[in-house]
Amino acid sequence: MLRLAIVLGLLLVMPAAGAEAPSFQELEESLTCQCGCGLTVHSCNHLQCPSAIPLRQEIRAQMEKGLVKDAILQYFADKYGEKILSSPTTTGFNLTAWVVPFVAIALGSMFVMFTLFRWRRGKRRPAAPVAVPQPAGDPALSAHEKILERELKQFDS
Repeated sequence: MLRLAIVLGLLLVMPAAGAEAPSFQELEESLTCQCGCGLTVHSCNHLQCPSAIPLRQEIRAQMEKGLVKDAILQYFADKYGEKILSSPTTTGFNLTAWVVPFVAIALGSMFVMFTLFRWRRGKRRPAAPVAVPQPAGDPALSAHEKILERELKQFDS
């Protein structure tokens, strides 16, 4: 009985398996530097960057509190806004930033496949019958063709 109580106590005190303490580099890569370089805090290559250095200090301070990655990222999002996150959240309107590219690729692929199918199917159709010109002197000539024939005979003579 005592062993069961100890095991249950340890399970309650230990953090959940998915809530492990994040690495410093993982947190740096999850945040965008605010100096205008467009890189993550980890990748910012400006010496003495006025944004990356204080953000690194804040990351260390949050890690010392023992917070999990989601809580630390939420802290930064609350303080600086969602623009600081290097990838959009998967909630609300930001979900379209994740879904629309895949839908566009799928629709574009379907359009290309449909177009190729139509082109290939069109090549298999038999050609339309070609009108064969009738020889001169044929009784089926139209009135214009008869006039043309008469004029050509007069011109040759």
